[in-house]
Amino acid sequence: MNTLQDKVIVIAGATSASGRAVARALVEGGATVVVVGTHQGRLDELEVEIPGVVGERADLTDGDDVLELAMRVHAKVGDIDGLVHLVGGWRGGGGIPGQTEEDYRLLERSLTSLRHASRVFWDDLVASSAGRVAIVSSTTVEKPTAGGANYTAIKAASESWMRSLADGFAKAEAPAAAVTFRVKALAGLEQRLADEVVALWSTDAAVPELNGRITTLAG
Repeated sequence: MNTLQDKVIVIAGATSASGRAVARALVEGGATVVVVGTHQGRLDELEVEIPGVVGERADLTDGDDVLELAMRVHAKVGDIDGLVHLVGGWRGGGGIPGQTEEDYRLLERSLTSLRHASRVFWDDLVASSAGRVAIVSSTTVEKPTAGGANYTAIKAASESWMRSLADGFAKAEAPAAAVTFRVKALAGLEQRLADEVVALWSTDAAVPELNGRITTLAG
């Protein structure tokens, strides 16, 4: 069984409430945690709030910025063993006519950042003794609504990307797993999410269906 000791984990979107909960749980479990965000002030606050985390400012929608982030992470803490992607946001309402291009492009940043980050750290994750990638998706993927069409389309695409990561891990015969957590709403489930993320490193990737698993979290 794998543990968090000596594991290096990157959290994208780390300054959110869920990011804070996950970061704290991983640090308490013994991991080295790199928290990534776009607001330096919030990262500074997080480093004070959770001693031991390493703050890194980066725009994960910018491919060059992500490459530079990876170089800094490798120089400071070495190769990573996990990527927890919590970049999200919500825009909706107005039925199909109300699904604006502006809202879609804002929501699309989540998918773009997932693609960039998982690609740049791919070799690390495959080489790790317990590589893990986790995202938070939505229960609306199973039952989309007109008012949330943009939002759900991005979540569905992100889940598709995760299934592709899972296929890549399997083909590489790596002890790695791509896992998706679905929620109706994340508020109030931050600690539950944190506990589930921590548990990913105490579950062997050989366990049936861990790689590619979709878990619905309910309060």
